[in-house]
Amino acid sequence: RCWRSTPRPRAPAVLFQTFNTSNVTKLCPDAQCLFALYGGETTYHKYLIVLQFFNLFMFFWLANFVIALGQVTLAGAFASYYWAFKKPDDLPAFPLFSAFGRALRYHTGSLAFGSLILAIVQVIRVTLEYLDHRLKAADNKFAKFLLSCLKCCFWCLEKFIKFLNRNAYIMIAVYGTNFCTSARNAFFLLMRNIIRVAVLDKVTDFLFFLGKLLIVGSVG
Repeated sequence: RCWRSTPRPRAPAVLFQTFNTSNVTKLCPDAQCLFALYGGETTYHKYLIVLQFFNLFMFFWLANFVIALGQVTLAGAFASYYWAFKKPDDLPAFPLFSAFGRALRYHTGSLAFGSLILAIVQVIRVTLEYLDHRLKAADNKFAKFLLSCLKCCFWCLEKFIKFLNRNAYIMIAVYGTNFCTSARNAFFLLMRNIIRVAVLDKVTDFLFFLGKLLIVGSVG
């Protein structure tokens, strides 16, 4: 009969194509000796997909937390200058470091919660992209249409949450309120000044773009 031999537990993973100590090659010419795995399948290998999914989720969460920390720090530094009655007497010695310390000491939970919401949406988007990749070979028009609609909706939801989070972080830096209260106040403030917000947002985005070009050009 045809059989496959396995290497010894401490032997190196070498693929042997021939059998020198038996006549298996004559009885079964297609027989091969293939290395599979030391010690069999463990619990780690059973939950490998779950662990990688958790790793991806934590990557999104931590990346969004770092971005949120930077946004709150900048907002706190700008607010310390804007709300100073007597400039430069009322300004702190190091406004950027002071804002960074306040963000870490008082607002870490709010930043983590806002980053968590955004990370969940991003993980759902990655899952939809994976499903879309797996369904490319299938000829199911309805499934492709449904996935396209879901991808579009979650893309819009991610953009909206990013915009709302950025303004909520500004409210956190200025007033020191929690994330939910800051997000609610920021939303109603934006709705009351929707046209002014749209114009200022585009102008500031363009100024930031010019600043990035200046920095990259000077470094280059």
